Amino acid sequence: MKIYTKTGDSGQTSLYSGQRVSKADLRLHAYGTLDELNAYVGLLRDSAMPSLQTELQDIQSHLFSIGSHMANDNEAMQSKLPVIHASWVLSLEACIDRMDADLPPLRNFVLPGGHPLVSHAHIARTVCRRAERWCTQLEGELRETALPLPAEILPYLNRLSDYFFTLSRWFAQDLKAEEIPWKPTA
Repeated sequence: MKIYTKTGDSGQTSLYSGQRVSKADLRLHAYGTLDELNAYVGLLRDSAMPSLQTELQDIQSHLFSIGSHMANDNEAMQSKLPVIHASWVLSLEACIDRMDADLPPLRNFVLPGGHPLVSHAHIARTVCRRAERWCTQLEGELRETALPLPAEILPYLNRLSDYFFTLSRWFAQDLKAEEIPWKPTA
């Protein structure tokens, strides 16, 4: 199988139904940003300690599952897509609580940075927020259709960005990187 098909050379791509849409379509922004986020999660997984690698790999799998719903415009395909589980949000909350238990209370916004791994977690956080905005917009457009997005997607993405913020702080502490509080300048 060839990796290139040339079918997208004119700026169009296919959804699951085979319908051709612009690569600037809202669906493509949504699942393309999820794909970008997944690549950043892979970078984090490659750099993280072994104890976090399975957790991050699970997140990558969840992102692929969510992305499949973004690309689906065919009601008949809905039952063949991976189920988006509400328990994924609870799992993220447990991970956040586990990391947060090791951290000092947050009293200020912090400037992203201090170590490349900390910065990568912040990049994942901001890409996740962008994905959440695109998915929220798509959900709004699809809400009144026969094929709305699963209700669990937006809470998952919201919690996932919280996870990456907490992970950045946890990395900073583990790596003894300074957390610099944000102080507005006059």
